[in-house]
Amino acid sequence: MTPPTNGLVSSSTLDSLREAVRGPVVARDDETYNEARSVYNGMIDKHPAAIVRAADQADVIAAVRFAAESDLDLSIRGGSHSVPGFGTNNDGLVIDLSEMRGIRVDPRNKTVVAQGGCRWGDLDHATHAFGMATVGGIVSTTGVAGLTLGGGIGYLTRGHGLSLDNLISADVITADGELKHASENENADLFWALRGGGGNFGVVTHFEFRLHPVSTIYGGPMFFEVEHARDVLEAFRDYIATAPRQLGAFFAWQIAPPLPFIPENRHGDTFCAIVACWAGPIEKGEEALKPLMSAAPVVAHHVGPAPYPALNSAFDPLLPAGLQHYWKANFVEELSEDLVAAHLEHGPKVPTVQSTMHIYPINGAVHDVPADATAFGNRDANFSTVIAGMWPDPKDNEKNIQWVRDYYAATAPFSREGGYINFQSEDDADRVSENYGAAYRRLRDVKKKYDPNNLFHMNQNIKPA
Repeated sequence: MTPPTNGLVSSSTLDSLREAVRGPVVARDDETYNEARSVYNGMIDKHPAAIVRAADQADVIAAVRFAAESDLDLSIRGGSHSVPGFGTNNDGLVIDLSEMRGIRVDPRNKTVVAQGGCRWGDLDHATHAFGMATVGGIVSTTGVAGLTLGGGIGYLTRGHGLSLDNLISADVITADGELKHASENENADLFWALRGGGGNFGVVTHFEFRLHPVSTIYGGPMFFEVEHARDVLEAFRDYIATAPRQLGAFFAWQIAPPLPFIPENRHGDTFCAIVACWAGPIEKGEEALKPLMSAAPVVAHHVGPAPYPALNSAFDPLLPAGLQHYWKANFVEELSEDLVAAHLEHGPKVPTVQSTMHIYPINGAVHDVPADATAFGNRDANFSTVIAGMWPDPKDNEKNIQWVRDYYAATAPFSREGGYINFQSEDDADRVSENYGAAYRRLRDVKKKYDPNNLFHMNQNIKPA
């Protein structure tokens, strides 16, 4: 789609959109415009012509048709966590799904249906009442839609796969403004593409997930001295390869925040850390975590039984909306000696308490699914790494972005060319084919069928074949 030559939409044109939708249409002259245009990444400062706060599917249909007929850039905003800021644009239209957060749990069939504006905290809360959960991420303010469509890596991944592996069906408004139901038995090609192809194929208004019996878990963060980082990282690498699948864990670099379980005189010091989640029998949790806890002397930890939603929201206070964000990511087959050495050199230089590097295992149940069963690229990798630069002050942008880029440059030669699309930045557009991996050619064919004019291009974009 060719960007519009004139991004200014007339008041009369917007009036026709207002007549077609129930939710508010926020334009530049509205008092709430600056609030409505803001997104999670404070580095993104864009001015769309209008934001439609959709009330229901009918609003989404009307807004998609309006954008297509008006030749406007179109952004879809679910949880608003897109690091590249794909949930907004300049002079185009934004469909904001944040008012569409309805959830329906079916405990008998162990399923849940969530609307496209839901965040993981919404879903965790609703399903926890029934002693169940599905695979989410590690920050509860993340949108269900974006995380799922790009993959969905979290604490439960080794035991139950990616979020998209637990997707049973989806309701999608495609570029022609029509509602399509996608599942293994209906619009199967669209269902295949949605599971890993990101927001390239339409606006998903409803997600139906499979649930699992997960209620109280055993886990939490444990902090180790930087001087023991090699021992900790190698212990993590070796154990996670064969650990019981009920164990989820990731390695991280972390400046200690001022939390009660960390000695006060260590607040602000840099550590390496492991955050673990045992979703098996509680009485076996301590033993399951022992190979990680005994990797080196533990400086501080907050490990024990906890409700799953509590762990899945533990990092929320550290990561409020409005921080500056710049990330880089790669898939990794093995944590080789060269790669470990690169992490040991650059990880301890983590610049702020919000910034971090995480290594997520994607073995176990992820590898049970055939590589071509979904569009998720690089399924046969063993780890997904992210170097996440996050900080409050724009004055620090240059030096903190440089930390991310230097770290990435040092680790990339020992990693795959492709990375997890949910961890990519705006300047990763040239990596699209590598990120989607072997699925890319087929994705382009599906894109041509459902979005031949590339209306949905504000994403890690797949161009129609």
